[in-house]
Amino acid sequence: MELLKGLASAYGCAVDIDFREQYPPTINHAAEVDFVEATVREIHGEERFARMPNPIAGAEDFSRVLENVPGSFAFLGASTAADPLNAPSNHSPLADFDDAVLGDGAALLAELASRRLARS
Repeated sequence: MELLKGLASAYGCAVDIDFREQYPPTINHAAEVDFVEATVREIHGEERFARMPNPIAGAEDFSRVLENVPGSFAFLGASTAADPLNAPSNHSPLADFDDAVLGDGAALLAELASRRLARS
């Protein structure tokens, strides 16, 4: 807060800050990440799963689910870029998507649900 007040003062402005915590951090459960990884590798192949080298520290309403139910937030890669890790994010107007992965994504979700129900 002091930094913002200092910056505002440097430009002859005042700042009024009203910070509201909206979402808790999205924290995956390790066992659920392993469950997703094993399922992806089994049904789509070893090369179709990758852990993000630098996970995104964003807020997401799914974090409220993860506070109560073990789970994992996963991404379905659909970038057409040669280097997907450095491609524009899905919120960028420069993003380009390969819709051909949608069937694989649906198959993965169905398989995850089926395996989860079989565990119950």
